[in-house]
Amino acid sequence: MKTVQLGNSGVEVSAFCLGTMFFDSSTNAAISYQLLDQYVEAGGSFLDTANIYARWVPGYVGGESETLLGKWMRQRQNRSELFLASKVGFEMPGVERGLRASQIEEQCEKSLRRLGVNTIDLYYAHVDDRSTPMEETMEAFHKLVKAGKVRFIGASNFLAWRLEEAGWVSRTRGWSEYCCIQQRYSYVRPKPGANFAPQIAANDDLLDYCKSRGITLLAYSPLLRGAYSRSERPFPDQYVGPDSKARVAVLKTITEEKNATANQIVLAWMIRSEPCVIPLVAASTSGQMRENLSSLKISLSAEDMARLNNAAS
Repeated sequence: MKTVQLGNSGVEVSAFCLGTMFFDSSTNAAISYQLLDQYVEAGGSFLDTANIYARWVPGYVGGESETLLGKWMRQRQNRSELFLASKVGFEMPGVERGLRASQIEEQCEKSLRRLGVNTIDLYYAHVDDRSTPMEETMEAFHKLVKAGKVRFIGASNFLAWRLEEAGWVSRTRGWSEYCCIQQRYSYVRPKPGANFAPQIAANDDLLDYCKSRGITLLAYSPLLRGAYSRSERPFPDQYVGPDSKARVAVLKTITEEKNATANQIVLAWMIRSEPCVIPLVAASTSGQMRENLSSLKISLSAEDMARLNNAAS
């Protein structure tokens, strides 16, 4: 699988990151193992999880995804071949939302135990916390890096100005900086003023900031839960905006020209976009995984990209 540089970290990671949100909850353990094996056999090594996955699924409390990944890595003996990302910040049973130093330290220790590893390659602030001083949060992350428990740090669901504030705090104190931002992002753009709280969607301001600072965008929900390909799943109301019809029409044209699926063109467009975008691909069947991985073989010309980028009503 193609690799790309992860922000200013100095390391390269897989062009597709595998999201494991529902592993061992909505997606049972046997299928989760199958999907992990399929992704790795295709050359992928970048895995994304979080301490809270998937607490909102009935009957689950969080920690299930991390625990399954730990078991799978032990069975496959492949930890050294993987780049592992997890997160802290959202609430789960017995845990308040926030990025206080004590929360970051405690939750990191729990994630390390569930994963059965000594180090998390990429540790995200999963959601912004404006009630905690930025200095406290960034120092806590830096201490984890200095202790060898975390290699790199990233942010998720942050506004661009908050990312810059975090960067300034770290740079002026010689602390570790966020090397990437994980944000809601897809080809069809949200309509102006769309609200996804507590999630935050990437906008032009964030994209421009990422480009100027060399920060990688990790795109979650890139396929909008099947809206591009399944008629029974319409686009969420937040995406039914002034240019959505035009973008869908251009996407359909290029899909037909390339003899591909709409999902594949969306993913192919992402990995060829600027600034650097890494889609978080997810799947619940091997067929879906195969479709996602096949998008890596699709070639989009400069003209194709221009048509996709400039589509608007």
